[in-house]
Amino acid sequence: MTYSLKVVCIFTLLIVVTEAKHEGNHKHKFQNNHKVQEPFIQIPGIPFSEPSTIPDPSFIPPFSEPSSIPEFPSFPQLPHFPEIPPFSEPSPIPDQLPSFPQFPPLIPELPSSPFTQPIEEAEKGLFEINSIGHWDLISQNAGVSAMHVNLLPTNKIIVFDAQVYRTSRIKLPDGVPCVPYRDARSQEDKLDCFAHAVEYDIETNQVRPLQVAKGDPWCSSGGVAPDGTFVSAGGFISGAKSVRYMGPNCQGCEWREYDNVLGAGRWYATQQILPNGDFILVGGRRSFSYEFIPKEGKISEKPYFFPFLYETADIDENNLYPFVHLSTDGNLFIFSNNRSILLNPRSHKIVRTYPVLHGGSRNYPASGMSALLPIDLNHTSIKSEVMVCGGNLPDAFHLAETSKIFLPALKDCARLTITDPFPEWETETMPSGRTMGDLLLLPSGDLLLINGATAGTAAWWDADLPNLTPVLYKPNQLKGSRFTVLKPTQIARMYHSTSILLPSGKIWVSGSNTHNTYRDVDKFPTETRVEAFSPPYLDANFDKYRPHINEDASQKELKYGALFETSFSMENVLGLAKNDLQLSMYYPPFTTHGFSMGQRLLFLKIDQLIIESEGLYKVRVHAPPSNVIAPPGYYLLFLLHRGLPAKGIWVHIR
Repeated sequence: MTYSLKVVCIFTLLIVVTEAKHEGNHKHKFQNNHKVQEPFIQIPGIPFSEPSTIPDPSFIPPFSEPSSIPEFPSFPQLPHFPEIPPFSEPSPIPDQLPSFPQFPPLIPELPSSPFTQPIEEAEKGLFEINSIGHWDLISQNAGVSAMHVNLLPTNKIIVFDAQVYRTSRIKLPDGVPCVPYRDARSQEDKLDCFAHAVEYDIETNQVRPLQVAKGDPWCSSGGVAPDGTFVSAGGFISGAKSVRYMGPNCQGCEWREYDNVLGAGRWYATQQILPNGDFILVGGRRSFSYEFIPKEGKISEKPYFFPFLYETADIDENNLYPFVHLSTDGNLFIFSNNRSILLNPRSHKIVRTYPVLHGGSRNYPASGMSALLPIDLNHTSIKSEVMVCGGNLPDAFHLAETSKIFLPALKDCARLTITDPFPEWETETMPSGRTMGDLLLLPSGDLLLINGATAGTAAWWDADLPNLTPVLYKPNQLKGSRFTVLKPTQIARMYHSTSILLPSGKIWVSGSNTHNTYRDVDKFPTETRVEAFSPPYLDANFDKYRPHINEDASQKELKYGALFETSFSMENVLGLAKNDLQLSMYYPPFTTHGFSMGQRLLFLKIDQLIIESEGLYKVRVHAPPSNVIAPPGYYLLFLLHRGLPAKGIWVHIR
């Protein structure tokens, strides 16, 4: 064999061996084709597990949010890159999405996905405000001591005390006749030329004296009817069965009084508006019943005996001015002394009984505080939660009356979700004890504890150690971090002091110790000075971020379940998003003796944020769904930007 022939033979042999080897490999691959796996390159942030079958092109792998975005590795030159199945939107969409990793040029462009589409900006959270509030003295003399107060839709406050004193710090206007009366001690006929009620203008801080000529409104109740009429019921002796009216919505209004129209005396009774716009009266001294306020000029049909009030009375009563709240199911939550029930006011049946709140007595004269927590309409399940704070031990009034021993006021606050199937009281401790204080809902959904004393009870000279320090309560914070101590006042606000929320977001504070003859010199003298307390959300350092409602361009007549629009402006705000905003709707209560009757705050559901032009916006909002959630009438509407409220405007729902 020649050399050339040897080379050809060797080359041919190599080709045969190579073909045989390749054919064997191909045969192995064909026999295991159900385990084929093409080369795979791991994409950071996207987990991958080896499939047990050939990937289905429609299969969508799960998406997990990376805790951080690692540096993307360099990729080798590959003959083929596997097709990546398209993403689909996970449910629910996270509040904040990380930046999607930038792929190197060699990776084919991914199919479009919801993560690359514009989404609403994530919530920025509330502004962190370190203010503890501040006080302003806005009037040296309101004329009468503010024992009873109610803000009206006219931006006037109706303020009154009692006839029994036959004095105040303001006279009746010229031309208004003095009121004749018989002096109980001397049995002489005299004239009372003092005003016992005023209309306080919140814009000017001026007052207009009003004549109270008939039944004595001392320790009465009140509320604003759906048409804006102020309605007050009950009172002392001659006023125990009286109903008085003022308005609606007029300038220079005078009281219209009707005596002996109620079925029972209502001294220290509670008044609550119902879904149909009527008022119910619950309790009163030695009145273990409830009844409905009749239409103006009519007589009450009858009182309904209510054994629960009799059962909760003790030697010092401690069950007057019972706490009454309208639940989101249309029933009435009624708390008396230390017990509570749910009453159906239509069938007159007790629907359920709640656990006892141990620790002491909560109603007059122990005089704790209570409020219905804000109702959030952004949830499908709407709950009702009640808060009860402070008060004193059952025998505290007796000790104060007979021995001037002033027991420390209670320091506990308790919450009860009254719509839960099996509710239990959740208790926490306030920074200080409080009796005769007020518990007010703020536009932000926080609550303010203000006024009162740290020892003793209600009634003349039965308390000591004024509680000068307001406390902010944030119900949505974790337990143990809900209370914030705010700036104290310099004026003691003891028995018969009151406070109310204004459209500005400030708190109007007045009254205290309405002694017989209006004592000027006393340890705690009768107060007619008026203060305004500014909660932290009014910190002037944040005013540039505060919205301003354009009242003229906003809808003020609302219908249940319908959409309405509110126009507003904001400066120095970039990237405003719908979830930076809240709208709250507040029913201004009648406040007396430490309880704000009918007080209610709703958080409405925002449907859409509309940007009209630079700095000008609209929000389209869902009105409350029914009169059970929001009884008909006038409310203050507040718009909040990250917790900062705009000045509220009046809206009317029916």
